[in-house]
Amino acid sequence: MAASDDDTVRLDPVEPDGGPRRRTTGGARAAIIVGVVLVIVAALLVLVETVGRGIAERAVADAIERDLPEGVEGEVDVQIRGVSALWQAATGRMDEMVATAPELSVNGVEVDATVTAYGVPLAEGGSVERAEAVASVDEAAVDAIAESQAIDGGLTLGDGTVSYSDELDILGLTVGFAVTAEPEAAGDRVLLTPVAAELQAGFATLDASDLVDRVLGGEPFPVCVADRLPEGVELAGIDVTPDGATVRLEASGLPIAEDTLATTGTCG
Repeated sequence: MAASDDDTVRLDPVEPDGGPRRRTTGGARAAIIVGVVLVIVAALLVLVETVGRGIAERAVADAIERDLPEGVEGEVDVQIRGVSALWQAATGRMDEMVATAPELSVNGVEVDATVTAYGVPLAEGGSVERAEAVASVDEAAVDAIAESQAIDGGLTLGDGTVSYSDELDILGLTVGFAVTAEPEAAGDRVLLTPVAAELQAGFATLDASDLVDRVLGGEPFPVCVADRLPEGVELAGIDVTPDGATVRLEASGLPIAEDTLATTGTCG
């Protein structure tokens, strides 16, 4: 028997808790897909950039290690700085590269060196726009350097000063002396300005500072270092402490060539 309209119970559709269900339009779905694709592409670009930068840095480090001058050994780490290493490679020039060698051996002397180069061409035959280098040695390394240069006396490092002491045989009398000077960087040379001097004979010690001033006329004593630096590299600063010494070097227009580091300047 069919039920009448009065007996029929109507059920209203139940809406989900979040309110009425919204349908995703075709445009919204396309926007979501495009957004996902862009995220994937961006991730791939970051991956390629990271891998490419790492490969380039290792390749440059290997090239530097192969071209180190005779008597210089050590591991070199290279960082390519800038927004995109791939874009810089495409232009044929790196904006900024930093090479560090914390345990570089230079003729048996351990040196902590950092070189920062700006405008580095990727092809041989070009020139680096500008380069800065910082090299630090401890007191033991300073003594080793002095010994390698046949400096018989002793060197003592102070706060901004270097002292040299030795002995002389004058008419059968052994006379000891010590000179303390402040070093200053001056391009292709180091200027040593004496600040104290002493003579010692037997148990007597004499202040000889005035004598040194008269001999030098109050001018610093120049020591040429051009023949110990690559051609085109100049000394920009010297910092001395009792624990060691740090020198800063600068160069502009340094050519990218195999013999660049091995070719030194000359002292006139």
